[in-house]
Amino acid sequence: MFGDDSSADYRALAVAAEHPSHVHQVRTPFNHRSLDALCEAGVDLDVVSPSPIAPPVGPYSEYKHVPRTERWGRYRVHYPRYLYALPKSRFYHVSGNSMRRRLATFVPETFETPHDVVHTCGVYLDGYGALDYCREHDVPLVAMTHAGDLRNYDAFSDAVQARIRETIDYASTVLTVSDELAGVARRFAPASKVETVPIGEDPAKFPTDRRDAIRTELGLDPDTRVLLFVGRFEDAKGVRELVTALNQLERDDVYLAAIGHDGDLRWWFVDELGEMHHGTHAFWRLDPVAVRRWHVAADLLVHPSHTEARPTVMYEAMAAKTPILGTTVGGVPEMVADGETGILVPPRDADALHDALDALLDSPDGLRAMGARGHERLLANDWTWERHAERLREVHREAIDG
Repeated sequence: MFGDDSSADYRALAVAAEHPSHVHQVRTPFNHRSLDALCEAGVDLDVVSPSPIAPPVGPYSEYKHVPRTERWGRYRVHYPRYLYALPKSRFYHVSGNSMRRRLATFVPETFETPHDVVHTCGVYLDGYGALDYCREHDVPLVAMTHAGDLRNYDAFSDAVQARIRETIDYASTVLTVSDELAGVARRFAPASKVETVPIGEDPAKFPTDRRDAIRTELGLDPDTRVLLFVGRFEDAKGVRELVTALNQLERDDVYLAAIGHDGDLRWWFVDELGEMHHGTHAFWRLDPVAVRRWHVAADLLVHPSHTEARPTVMYEAMAAKTPILGTTVGGVPEMVADGETGILVPPRDADALHDALDALLDSPDGLRAMGARGHERLLANDWTWERHAERLREVHREAIDG
């Protein structure tokens, strides 16, 4: 049941509604990197990223510019349209039904079918959307979750909850990116069906040997302590606590580089940064290469989230030999060895964040040592995209041979 590429290990269909496109180039980059690593590992991969039908005007009208198909790395993505009904709080189940109907016809029309396995980058909407295709062609489903669909289960309507349970019941395996999230998944699936497959990073892409030169190119003074924030400019990422902690910081040697992509606190956050006496700059939707340069240049990654699974940005910091100031949420304590590769503080605690910042910035040599140990931890645990793809192949093979 293999495709035309006889060298491929097997044929897989990947479904990822949250995938970059020409319109949203930095959206959920970990999904793209995961699928690209699978291709590099020898999997013959077809990829669909269902895209909402765009309204003629308004904040979502930009979806009309999402192309029908485009190349991303080693594979081509197809963006079939489906109805994403608003408001989400009332009609999220309608969106799932629409995606399910669309994929059931689009996939056979577009690709040689059936595939050997379907891999989805979410349980809902992605996994549910693929169910009719999987059942019609008797294809196993491997559904990955990065937290949102399962952690928010109780907040969904009864109709959405039923669709999540239906998807998990059909799935051969439910993959999570952290052990903490695996515990959440076991609310809905037997332990034998749940596996942790961490994502990772490629240290070779981070030119740590050029740190001084990169800081010079970015116009950073050698004595300046560079703090880096990467994430959505929103409450859940702790930007309010970050602003409070920085305003309490009585130092003149601090510069904050805030790199964002979306978030409803964008303009509030930018205004607050502009009022600070510290050097600050907010960047919007930076290219991944530029983000990696800032990781290398930074003295400390500050990531005060309220909730997380295992954030990609922390793998990037470890690859760049940059220490981490994070919070004790989700799978973060699985990544950061508190006191060794970084410091963890309680979420929503601006005072604790300030105290940790002040103490860490007093010891630049200690920061570099922490960063080096974080890099070693990344390598020791094999938290790389190559190993991630190897684990996915093992899980897919088990599902295929099922």
